[in-house]
Amino acid sequence: MRRFRAAAAVLTTTALAVAATGCGGGSDTGGGSNDSPKTLTYWASNQGPSIEADKKILTAELKKFEKQTGIKVKLEVVPWSDLLNRILAATTSGQGPDVLNIGNTWSASLQATGALLPWDAKNFDKIGGKDRFVESALGSAGAEGQDPSAVPLYSLAYALYYNKAMFADAGITEPPATWDELVADGKKISKDGKWALGAEGSNLSNNIHQAFALGKQHGADFFDASGKPTFTSDGAVAAVKQYVDFMAKDKIISPGNAEYAQNQSLRDFAQGKTAMVLWQAAASTFAAQGMKPDDWGVAPVPVPSGTPGTGQNLNSMVAGINIAVFKNTKNLDGATDFVKFMTSDAEQKLLNKTYGSIPPVKAAQSDAAFSAPDTSVLRDTLAKSAAPLPQVANESQFETTVGTAIKELFADAAAGRPVTTDSVKNALTKAQQQMPK
Repeated sequence: MRRFRAAAAVLTTTALAVAATGCGGGSDTGGGSNDSPKTLTYWASNQGPSIEADKKILTAELKKFEKQTGIKVKLEVVPWSDLLNRILAATTSGQGPDVLNIGNTWSASLQATGALLPWDAKNFDKIGGKDRFVESALGSAGAEGQDPSAVPLYSLAYALYYNKAMFADAGITEPPATWDELVADGKKISKDGKWALGAEGSNLSNNIHQAFALGKQHGADFFDASGKPTFTSDGAVAAVKQYVDFMAKDKIISPGNAEYAQNQSLRDFAQGKTAMVLWQAAASTFAAQGMKPDDWGVAPVPVPSGTPGTGQNLNSMVAGINIAVFKNTKNLDGATDFVKFMTSDAEQKLLNKTYGSIPPVKAAQSDAAFSAPDTSVLRDTLAKSAAPLPQVANESQFETTVGTAIKELFADAAAGRPVTTDSVKNALTKAQQQMPK
């Protein structure tokens, strides 16, 4: 998922049970695909520094599509805080768009509703074939063993962004490669109103993404092979405690970050209040807030060994955005043509370059822009040391329940209440009990 403003979105068990018959496309032509409708509706996710910026970027591209096909696309850029709930409402009301962006972590959950068009071999052939796409991106497009419920559009991974001037002032010559180094560096920085590490303690999705990567490093997956939650395993407890302890024990995250949920940590970083932040493709946001490219550096997220790679040295979830089609769209041909356009080599290069993300289309990655220092870190992480979040039907409830547990633990830390192994395990036990049976 991108930028994590979906903290308030809750994917309920009831909504997940909605049948596909409850959903319909938003084309207003009144005819089926054989009638060659001339309009499509598209819900885009907010990828840039603002909704208005996305409208400007995408409108220019949609005009290209209209010129090529004669199909006008009605665009709405939906904030992350609203997107998931809007999608769920569309599955029940039948008043949804024809095409939409979804956070890739939602793919299996939304697939379980039956509302999205399955991308089988026939549908992939319409857009140039499945083998055009990077395998790790396809791994976050739906449940294992089923046809994907969406197509990868923008790929992202976590990186460690650091303020060069603040590092230099603290006598630090290079970014930390291990968590021990990060904490040691952080203690040198965290004084005189400055803090080492930014966090979004009230951002449920971001909490999950951090805990998942740390969980991998502790040998935890949060679900077993059958899809049953294992939130209280020793590794899961250790991962969550390590993350919250950056505030509770190590004192390198400001207590005020416990309330952050809307990218405030990026603002603090851009203003020189915080020296480091763990984020996805943050370059465009830093630029929009006045930072120059030379002001900051980027490095892989730390791992215990200092060398990211396979196994327990995975350091990021496979993040990104997928593009999907409502199964009951009245303009299926136009919708798949639009997906083909958005995933074409040319559009993939242009859009991912604009947003600072990585193309999930293999051929588009050859562009020199994706070999720049910041994007090369993201690209290498995706290729070597990232894993998809569990592609299970209850993934979104996982984000809600465990994300909330971490939020509450951050609140404890901010208030000076002790965060212990037992308190973390109790919070995760409560989260697991709230999961659908």
